[in-house]
Amino acid sequence: MRVNGVLLALLCMLAVHCVAQGVTVTGHVTTYGSAASASPASVVWLTPSVKTAGDAMPVEPINAVLRQKNKSFEPHLLVVTTGSSVDFPNLDPWFHNVFSLFNGKKFDLGLYEAGTSRTVHFDREGVSYIFCNIHPEMSAVVVVVSSPYYARVSKSGEFSIAGVTPGRYTLHVWSEDALSTTLEELARQVEISGTMQSVGTLRVLQSATAKTQHKNKYGRDYEPPSPSNPVYAQP
Repeated sequence: MRVNGVLLALLCMLAVHCVAQGVTVTGHVTTYGSAASASPASVVWLTPSVKTAGDAMPVEPINAVLRQKNKSFEPHLLVVTTGSSVDFPNLDPWFHNVFSLFNGKKFDLGLYEAGTSRTVHFDREGVSYIFCNIHPEMSAVVVVVSSPYYARVSKSGEFSIAGVTPGRYTLHVWSEDALSTTLEELARQVEISGTMQSVGTLRVLQSATAKTQHKNKYGRDYEPPSPSNPVYAQP
Protein backbone atom coordinates (compact mmCIF):
# COMPACT_ATOMS: atom_id res chain seq x y z
CA MET A 1 0.00 0.00 0.00
CA ARG A 2 2.88 2.31 0.80
CA VAL A 3 4.40 1.69 -2.64
CA ASN A 4 1.08 2.43 -4.28
CA GLY A 5 0.82 5.61 -2.22
CA VAL A 6 4.28 6.76 -3.30
CA LEU A 7 3.49 5.93 -6.92
CA LEU A 8 0.24 7.89 -6.71
CA ALA A 9 2.07 10.85 -5.23
CA LEU A 10 4.64 10.75 -8.03
CA LEU A 11 1.91 10.60 -10.66
CA CYS A 12 0.17 13.58 -9.07
CA MET A 13 3.43 15.54 -9.01
CA LEU A 14 4.00 14.67 -12.67
CA ALA A 15 0.48 15.79 -13.59
CA VAL A 16 0.94 19.10 -11.76
CA HIS A 17 4.29 19.59 -13.48
CA CYS A 18 2.75 18.94 -16.90
CA VAL A 19 -0.04 21.44 -16.26
CA ALA A 20 2.48 24.02 -15.06
CA GLN A 21 4.56 23.51 -18.20
CA GLY A 22 1.51 23.70 -20.42
CA VAL A 23 0.80 22.06 -23.75
CA THR A 24 2.82 22.60 -26.93
CA VAL A 25 0.36 23.04 -29.78
CA THR A 26 1.71 22.37 -33.27
CA GLY A 27 0.30 22.37 -36.78
CA HIS A 28 0.85 23.19 -40.41
CA VAL A 29 -0.50 25.92 -42.71
CA THR A 30 -0.71 25.31 -46.43
CA THR A 31 -2.14 27.56 -49.14
CA TYR A 32 -3.93 26.82 -52.38
CA GLY A 33 -5.64 28.65 -55.21
CA SER A 34 -4.43 30.54 -58.26
CA ALA A 35 -2.92 33.30 -56.09
CA ALA A 36 -1.14 30.93 -53.69
CA SER A 37 2.45 31.91 -52.91
CA ALA A 38 5.22 29.73 -51.57
CA SER A 39 5.30 31.16 -48.04
CA PRO A 40 2.78 33.94 -47.32
CA ALA A 41 3.08 35.80 -44.02
CA SER A 42 0.81 33.94 -41.60
CA VAL A 43 -0.09 33.89 -37.90
CA VAL A 44 -1.93 31.34 -35.76
CA TRP A 45 -3.31 32.04 -32.28
CA LEU A 46 -5.65 30.64 -29.63
CA THR A 47 -8.32 32.48 -27.65
CA PRO A 48 -9.97 30.77 -24.68
CA SER A 49 -13.57 29.64 -24.40
CA VAL A 50 -15.10 31.71 -21.59
CA LYS A 51 -17.02 28.75 -20.21
CA THR A 52 -14.11 26.34 -19.88
CA ALA A 53 -10.86 28.30 -19.98
CA GLY A 54 -11.88 31.24 -17.79
CA ASP A 55 -13.04 34.78 -18.37
CA ALA A 56 -9.67 36.42 -17.97
CA MET A 57 -6.32 35.46 -19.44
CA PRO A 58 -3.32 37.66 -18.59
CA VAL A 59 -1.83 39.20 -21.72
CA GLU A 60 1.40 41.10 -21.24
CA PRO A 61 2.07 44.00 -23.62
CA ILE A 62 5.47 44.07 -25.27
CA ASN A 63 7.76 46.66 -26.82
CA ALA A 64 8.56 45.85 -30.45
CA VAL A 65 10.44 47.51 -33.30
CA LEU A 66 9.49 47.86 -36.97
CA ARG A 67 12.51 49.33 -38.74
CA GLN A 68 12.58 51.34 -41.94
CA LYS A 69 15.70 50.38 -43.83
CA ASN A 70 16.61 50.20 -47.52
CA LYS A 71 13.11 51.40 -48.44
CA SER A 72 11.48 48.47 -46.69
CA PHE A 73 10.03 47.57 -43.30
CA GLU A 74 11.88 45.01 -41.20
CA PRO A 75 10.24 42.69 -40.38
CA HIS A 76 7.42 42.63 -42.92
CA LEU A 77 5.14 40.88 -40.42
CA LEU A 78 5.02 41.78 -36.73
CA VAL A 79 2.80 40.08 -34.13
CA VAL A 80 2.17 41.82 -30.80
CA THR A 81 -0.28 41.57 -27.92
CA THR A 82 -2.96 44.13 -27.12
CA GLY A 83 -1.52 47.18 -25.37
CA SER A 84 1.92 46.80 -26.94
CA SER A 85 4.02 49.69 -28.25
CA VAL A 86 5.87 49.56 -31.56
CA ASP A 87 8.80 51.84 -32.41
CA PHE A 88 9.25 52.93 -36.02
CA PRO A 89 12.89 54.09 -36.34
CA ASN A 90 14.02 55.60 -39.62
CA LEU A 91 17.37 53.98 -40.46
CA ASP A 92 17.45 55.30 -44.04
CA PRO A 93 19.31 58.44 -45.15
CA TRP A 94 16.06 60.10 -46.27
CA PHE A 95 12.61 60.97 -44.95
CA HIS A 96 9.74 58.55 -44.31
CA ASN A 97 6.07 59.02 -43.42
CA VAL A 98 4.58 55.87 -41.88
CA PHE A 99 0.79 55.55 -41.86
CA SER A 100 -2.04 53.04 -41.61
CA LEU A 101 -5.62 53.69 -42.67
CA PHE A 102 -6.83 50.11 -43.07
CA ASN A 103 -8.71 48.29 -40.28
CA GLY A 104 -6.71 47.73 -37.09
CA LYS A 105 -4.98 50.80 -35.69
CA LYS A 106 -5.28 53.94 -37.82
CA PHE A 107 -2.43 56.44 -37.51
CA ASP A 108 -0.23 58.89 -39.40
CA LEU A 109 3.27 59.54 -38.01
CA GLY A 110 3.95 62.44 -40.34
CA LEU A 111 7.23 63.23 -42.06
CA TYR A 112 10.36 62.42 -40.06
CA GLU A 113 14.02 62.40 -40.96
CA ALA A 114 16.85 59.88 -40.85
CA GLY A 115 17.99 58.85 -37.38
CA THR A 116 14.68 59.66 -35.68
CA SER A 117 11.86 57.43 -34.52
CA ARG A 118 8.14 57.44 -33.74
CA THR A 119 6.07 55.14 -31.50
CA VAL A 120 2.54 53.75 -31.87
CA HIS A 121 0.48 52.21 -29.05
CA PHE A 122 -1.62 49.32 -30.39
CA ASP A 123 -4.47 49.34 -27.90
CA ARG A 124 -6.90 46.92 -29.56
CA GLU A 125 -6.72 43.67 -31.48
CA GLY A 126 -6.86 43.68 -35.25
CA VAL A 127 -4.72 43.77 -38.38
CA SER A 128 -2.98 46.99 -39.41
CA TYR A 129 -1.53 47.37 -42.90
CA ILE A 130 1.43 49.75 -42.74
CA PHE A 131 2.71 51.92 -45.59
CA CYS A 132 4.98 54.89 -46.27
CA ASN A 133 3.42 58.00 -47.81
CA ILE A 134 6.60 58.64 -49.84
CA HIS A 135 7.68 55.18 -51.01
CA PRO A 136 4.79 53.07 -52.40
CA GLU A 137 6.92 49.91 -52.46
CA MET A 138 7.11 49.85 -48.65
CA SER A 139 4.56 47.73 -46.79
CA ALA A 140 4.24 45.81 -43.53
CA VAL A 141 1.57 44.17 -41.40
CA VAL A 142 1.06 44.39 -37.63
CA VAL A 143 -1.23 41.71 -36.22
CA VAL A 144 -2.47 42.47 -32.68
CA VAL A 145 -3.88 39.56 -30.66
CA SER A 146 -5.51 39.47 -27.20
CA SER A 147 -3.82 36.20 -26.28
CA PRO A 148 -0.37 35.05 -25.12
CA TYR A 149 -0.77 31.92 -27.26
CA TYR A 150 0.33 32.83 -30.78
CA ALA A 151 3.00 31.96 -33.32
CA ARG A 152 4.26 33.11 -36.68
CA VAL A 153 4.13 30.41 -39.30
CA SER A 154 7.54 29.41 -40.67
CA LYS A 155 8.41 29.51 -44.36
CA SER A 156 7.83 25.76 -44.48
CA GLY A 157 4.32 26.23 -43.06
CA GLU A 158 4.99 24.88 -39.56
CA PHE A 159 4.00 26.55 -36.29
CA SER A 160 4.39 25.76 -32.59
CA ILE A 161 2.74 27.45 -29.60
CA ALA A 162 4.30 26.51 -26.26
CA GLY A 163 2.93 26.66 -22.71
CA VAL A 164 -0.79 26.54 -23.52
CA THR A 165 -2.97 25.89 -20.47
CA PRO A 166 -5.25 22.87 -21.06
CA GLY A 167 -8.81 23.83 -21.96
CA ARG A 168 -11.10 24.69 -24.83
CA TYR A 169 -10.00 27.36 -27.31
CA THR A 170 -10.88 28.95 -30.60
CA LEU A 171 -8.12 28.49 -33.16
CA HIS A 172 -7.57 31.50 -35.45
CA VAL A 173 -5.38 31.95 -38.51
CA TRP A 174 -4.43 35.06 -40.45
CA SER A 175 -2.63 34.79 -43.78
CA GLU A 176 -1.64 37.52 -46.19
CA ASP A 177 -3.51 37.33 -49.52
CA ALA A 178 -6.48 35.54 -47.93
CA LEU A 179 -9.92 37.15 -47.75
CA SER A 180 -11.32 37.96 -44.31
CA THR A 181 -14.33 35.72 -44.97
CA THR A 182 -11.99 32.81 -45.71
CA LEU A 183 -10.12 33.35 -42.46
CA GLU A 184 -13.32 33.63 -40.43
CA GLU A 185 -14.50 30.29 -41.80
CA LEU A 186 -11.20 28.65 -40.80
CA ALA A 187 -11.66 29.52 -37.10
CA ARG A 188 -12.68 26.46 -35.11
CA GLN A 189 -12.96 25.09 -31.57
CA VAL A 190 -10.17 22.86 -30.25
CA GLU A 191 -9.75 21.00 -26.96
CA ILE A 192 -6.17 21.27 -25.69
CA SER A 193 -4.82 18.62 -23.32
CA GLY A 194 -1.77 16.48 -22.59
CA THR A 195 1.76 17.77 -23.12
CA MET A 196 1.89 18.04 -26.93
CA GLN A 197 -0.94 18.26 -29.41
CA SER A 198 -1.24 18.75 -33.14
CA VAL A 199 -4.19 20.64 -34.63
CA GLY A 200 -3.39 19.25 -38.06
CA THR A 201 -3.20 21.14 -41.34
CA LEU A 202 -4.96 24.44 -41.99
CA ARG A 203 -5.62 24.91 -45.70
CA VAL A 204 -5.95 28.59 -46.64
CA LEU A 205 -7.41 29.75 -49.94
CA GLN A 206 -5.38 32.64 -51.35
CA SER A 207 -7.11 35.28 -53.45
CA ALA A 208 -5.65 37.82 -55.85
CA THR A 209 -8.33 40.30 -54.75
CA ALA A 210 -7.04 40.12 -51.16
CA LYS A 211 -3.83 41.93 -52.08
CA THR A 212 -4.05 45.38 -50.56
CA GLN A 213 -4.00 47.98 -53.33
CA HIS A 214 -3.19 51.25 -51.63
CA LYS A 215 -2.86 54.90 -52.50
CA ASN A 216 -1.12 57.51 -50.40
CA LYS A 217 -2.53 58.77 -47.12
CA TYR A 218 -4.64 61.35 -48.97
CA GLY A 219 -6.30 58.69 -51.12
CA ARG A 220 -4.43 59.76 -54.24
CA ASP A 221 -1.86 58.12 -56.49
CA TYR A 222 1.76 58.45 -55.42
CA GLU A 223 3.76 61.26 -56.98
CA PRO A 224 6.95 60.27 -58.85
CA PRO A 225 10.21 60.95 -56.94
CA SER A 226 11.76 64.35 -57.50
CA PRO A 227 15.58 64.44 -57.20
CA SER A 228 15.47 68.11 -56.29
CA ASN A 229 13.19 67.46 -53.31
CA PRO A 230 15.13 66.48 -50.14
CA VAL A 231 12.19 64.29 -49.10
CA TYR A 232 12.95 61.96 -52.00
CA ALA A 233 16.73 62.31 -51.85
CA GLN A 234 18.61 59.22 -52.94
CA PRO A 235 21.77 57.96 -51.17
